[in-house]
Amino acid sequence: MMGRQLGDGCQCNLDARTNGSQRQHLPSLNRPRVRSLFVPFTSFAFTALVVLMGLVPAVAENPKPNVLFIAVDDLRPELACYGKKHIHSPNIDRLASTGMLFERAYCMVPTCGASRASLMTGLRPTRKRFVSFRAIAEKDAPGITTLNSHFKSHGYHTVSNGKVYHDVNDSAAGWSEKVWKPSGGGYHLQKNLAFSIKGDAKRGPPFESADAPENGYSDAKIAAKSIEDLKRLKDKDEPFFLAVGFLKPHLPFVAPKKYWELYDHDSIKLPANYYAPKNAPRQAVHSWGELRHYATVPRKGPVSDAMARDLIHGYYACVSFTDAQVGKLLNELDRLGLAENTIVVLWGDHGWNLAEHTLWCKHSCFETSMHAPLIVRAPGVTQDNQRIRSLTEFIDIYPSLCELAGLPLPDHLHGKSFVPQLKDPSLPGKTAAVGRFKQGDTIRTDRYRFSEYTNPQGKQTGRMLYDHQQDP
Repeated sequence: MMGRQLGDGCQCNLDARTNGSQRQHLPSLNRPRVRSLFVPFTSFAFTALVVLMGLVPAVAENPKPNVLFIAVDDLRPELACYGKKHIHSPNIDRLASTGMLFERAYCMVPTCGASRASLMTGLRPTRKRFVSFRAIAEKDAPGITTLNSHFKSHGYHTVSNGKVYHDVNDSAAGWSEKVWKPSGGGYHLQKNLAFSIKGDAKRGPPFESADAPENGYSDAKIAAKSIEDLKRLKDKDEPFFLAVGFLKPHLPFVAPKKYWELYDHDSIKLPANYYAPKNAPRQAVHSWGELRHYATVPRKGPVSDAMARDLIHGYYACVSFTDAQVGKLLNELDRLGLAENTIVVLWGDHGWNLAEHTLWCKHSCFETSMHAPLIVRAPGVTQDNQRIRSLTEFIDIYPSLCELAGLPLPDHLHGKSFVPQLKDPSLPGKTAAVGRFKQGDTIRTDRYRFSEYTNPQGKQTGRMLYDHQQDP
């Protein structure tokens, strides 16, 4: 960049950039006359006068980018931007069209608490670390600097709304403000009714379509709170890391009626592989206990075909409802003029099964549980409407955000930055994505997925190998 011509004929390069902990500074100048001019002033007056003289800009020309970190619970890559044209997801599709979509991104553990703890620490799971939905990063990985803590310690104002960690108190010191979660916002038609299932807590049915105001639902409240935060954070002197965790499409599939009406119920079909996979080890197929906790769901055996279509319909409606909330955030980012200096990353914490292999929910080593959406938009780095085919793991998100924000990488990270792929999508990337669930370890390569099950002593109890090129 050309420098600005100064009165004494010297050049001042105004394209100085901050890198890591280095400070932006004035270039050396041949200026004994300038020094004598400033001697009587305090350092504050010195800075003010230098700014007025035009020696440095009043605001850094290249401030650190903000981060809008959007987590969506149980979101599988069944979105229009992923080629599933039957899904109404115009806002996530819009983000993908202005950023880069990862076609093959994989979670580390297909259950919410463990997946999030692994992503936020940048550590791989083990048999004893990040195991269940109750996993807490601080307990499973004591002393490890979490993603939000790292950004906070490097000058970011960090805010958490909704479900980011599974446990609201996890890594609480890493947020600049108290974690915020909405109250209420669940059932509407059944809100005054109590359901009881023998041996389980009271829960309502697994889905609901209510002609109720949208702003009464949890995800709409999360979007509204986050929009107010964007307005407030815009005027802060420090960059922000705003984490927004939407709850749907997690069970129960509760969404306003208008989102159900986006889909023709009669056209919804069960998956072509609605049967137990031949010769798969018994550990590979579970009884989807998470869904059975809801009223009207049979305690044993399959659901009826009618209920299966209702569940799929409800999942679709919730995806579209949350997509609308994502749209509100993106619109506000544009309206406030923040989009040009804000990294946006959207991810689903793991996949979800909609009757594939007779499975519902997640909790398996199949592709449908491990594969999840990941979309990144980084101004000045990403290209519009590009797709990254290379394999990516969720532990790669931590180092990638650090690199995009110009922060140093902690030594403990197991992942690898995908920023090179953002700059050149043709790069090969990783040769494998590795994950696990309980006794199962699973490895996805370009063509194959191999899963191995072992007992606590390490003895193999089952294995399966699938060729996804021959039989997706």
